[in-house]
Amino acid sequence: MKTKHSESVKTITLEHISSVEATAPGAPGIPARWTSSAKTGVGTALGNKSHVWFTLSHGIVNEVYYPRIDQACIRDMGLIVTDGADFFSEEKRDTDSAVHWLAEGVPAFRMINTCRAERYRIEKEILTDPHRNALLQHVRFIPQQGDLASYHLHVLVAPHLQNHGNDNTTWVGEFEGTPMLFARGDGIALALVCSAPWLKRSVGYVGTSDGWQDLKAHNRMTWEYTRAEHGNVSLVAEIGMLKSHGDVVLALGFGCSVEEASRNALGSLQDGFEKAKHDYIAGWREWMKTHGALHKSGVGASDLFQKSVAVLRTHESKRPPGGFIASLSIPWGFSKSDKDISGYHLVWARDMVETAGGLLAAGAHEDARRVLNYLHTTQQVDGHWPQNMWADGTPYWKGIQMDETALPILLVDLARREKALTDADVAHFWPMVRQAACYLVRNGPVSEQDRWEEDPGYTPFTVAAEIAALLAAAEMAECNQEAAIAGYLRETADTWNDCIERWMYTSDAPWCREYKVDGYYVRIAPRETGLRASRFEKKVHVKNVADAQDSRTAGHLISPDALALVRFGLRAADDPRICNTTKIIDALLKIETPLGDTWHRYNDDGYGEHADGAPFDGTGIGRGWPLLTGERAHYELAAGRDKNAQRLLTALESFANESGLIPEQVWDSPDMPERELHFGRPSGSAMPLVWAHAEYLKLRRSLHDGHLFDMPPQTVQRYIKDKIVSPRMIWRFNHKLHSMPGGKILRIETTSPAIIHWSADNWATTADIKTHDTGLGMHLADLPTQALPEGKLVAFTFYWPHADHWEGTDFSVHIGALQQHQKIGLKAKKSES
Repeated sequence: MKTKHSESVKTITLEHISSVEATAPGAPGIPARWTSSAKTGVGTALGNKSHVWFTLSHGIVNEVYYPRIDQACIRDMGLIVTDGADFFSEEKRDTDSAVHWLAEGVPAFRMINTCRAERYRIEKEILTDPHRNALLQHVRFIPQQGDLASYHLHVLVAPHLQNHGNDNTTWVGEFEGTPMLFARGDGIALALVCSAPWLKRSVGYVGTSDGWQDLKAHNRMTWEYTRAEHGNVSLVAEIGMLKSHGDVVLALGFGCSVEEASRNALGSLQDGFEKAKHDYIAGWREWMKTHGALHKSGVGASDLFQKSVAVLRTHESKRPPGGFIASLSIPWGFSKSDKDISGYHLVWARDMVETAGGLLAAGAHEDARRVLNYLHTTQQVDGHWPQNMWADGTPYWKGIQMDETALPILLVDLARREKALTDADVAHFWPMVRQAACYLVRNGPVSEQDRWEEDPGYTPFTVAAEIAALLAAAEMAECNQEAAIAGYLRETADTWNDCIERWMYTSDAPWCREYKVDGYYVRIAPRETGLRASRFEKKVHVKNVADAQDSRTAGHLISPDALALVRFGLRAADDPRICNTTKIIDALLKIETPLGDTWHRYNDDGYGEHADGAPFDGTGIGRGWPLLTGERAHYELAAGRDKNAQRLLTALESFANESGLIPEQVWDSPDMPERELHFGRPSGSAMPLVWAHAEYLKLRRSLHDGHLFDMPPQTVQRYIKDKIVSPRMIWRFNHKLHSMPGGKILRIETTSPAIIHWSADNWATTADIKTHDTGLGMHLADLPTQALPEGKLVAFTFYWPHADHWEGTDFSVHIGALQQHQKIGLKAKKSES
């Protein structure tokens, strides 16, 4: 028999809980975990008064971030409905949820959660207060069977303050006479208040004494614990909704102290939800005017265009501004422990540059300038950017990825071409560009890690980005009256460009025979060692797979990364070598889903769910990446196949979830409903992936313009139109050359002044040549080897005048014939001529 319940309220002082104190049992609770990465909404108020970001999934609020975009403060916040007798319904598990944006391009959301048992419906509007650090939810509870008095409505919050679910403390109390629930940990506090009275409140340890356990067991609150310290804790409260007819507002305030959090929560509640909603939407609409002209031109005509722009902007740090994280999600978060403190809420220079490119494509110039300012302040002393970093610029992972140093240079150039930078702005960023170019020439072209953060060697994407960046930097050097540096950068770029096929194109591998092609670009190739075995026969470590399967020959691995040679303007889309590679890419990596085509990152990729759908746990099977659909569409456009590009755009749009968020990966196997995995739909990896939204924006711009929006013009002019060929090869201590074609100058580069002592006749005769300073920390000397016949051996050693000593070791380079892949390239160039 269901009975109406009274709305009496117990009040307990803020932290002094005297006689009514009841400490929850079961400390410290079960090990803390994060939650689903399948977000259906992400949002934040624009401006500097609110430093709160929120995420949504499965009908409820998920991680909320404060005071920085990289610091999660709760795991989730949802509602539980009971009848006090035999009915228990959890909003996130027992309802069907629909999500709607409150206004076009404004990341505030209306959620309609309908009970599958047809007992009730919950309608919620969710946003952050633009004027203070608080999250607001306007909740309407609508009975579909019985009346309001037949139900108990509870709110459940799981604090994970400062990216940690353990060692949090929570309690019940009041602030200035208003009953609240509180939590604190690691210098951050939160406070929860409601516009309707609390009927009951309790706190506890997750898995032992938390409110979920109580409600699941009893269908009503029977525990009223007042404090739970130093553990994985949660707080719960029953909402008195009779007087408000089921219409209530929940305010979750944050601060550096309990008092600050309480005042923020109470202030938001007193100002009212409608004011916050009005000002939130107005702030976003004002910002959207920055790219309104582009929207009206037809580029942004689709709903997903505006949503994508909003997704990008939502992922920007506010202190400091300009730092864009990869995603407000933790891939497979529901399986991740408290030790995974980062997820994807970190800044990767690569993802951020791609994001800035998307903003430029949408006409958001000021936002792109903030990215460049952020890059300027986070560049390391030697010129590179960390593999990734916290929003304040503190490095997290320590790997080196050369594309992350090249891409910021290209961003400056793109912003200049888009007129987002004046000549004075470009001059301002020249020291940053100069230092980055210096790092590239000193350490490239080999990268410690590829763009997928896995293996060392030569990769098409990274090398292409480096070459394009050197040419863009050369142009900027000339504008800054550094002609000598400009010349050196172009010479280096030309030499590296000529070596692309030498380094990464194989013409004698099993795939050639199986697919009847002359050759193809590999995913990654080890650096030259001088051993007789071909570099393509050497083993490459494959990450994220079982140890017994963790190596493949370089010639076995294929990736769509090869198409970056076209995207960056180094090779024509119809180059026979590109066409050969594309044929194998499609044979090995293409996935045809009901929604359209997508591709794997490379064959035998292990970054994805297991075959049974279990979450990635260090090993797995890589799935389809929607952003690769966007990259392939750009290639099709470059090849003049506009209809194919348009078809792939439609596919990319179709891979977005119902609320318009594009995932990192889509499931590429038969449906597994029990794991929420459906063929062609988002997998359990990150969603949204900001990079994927940026690629979508650039693709829409490219299709509108009729050409690739971000293709560097310098490479196109120099290598596709003018067909510049380098007269030299380069030897360095960190990039030793063991052989080179005849007719080439041998350039020796060192990091200190040197005298090169050399011979081309086994030391019968010798010559000395001094190096000269390039102005970028490298010293070089050109040996006149271009007239030497094939078969000759150039031997050399070094005298270091500043240290007054000899190197003590001889080095040599063999003059040899062109390799087959280079002959193919020459034939292609002749036919183009």
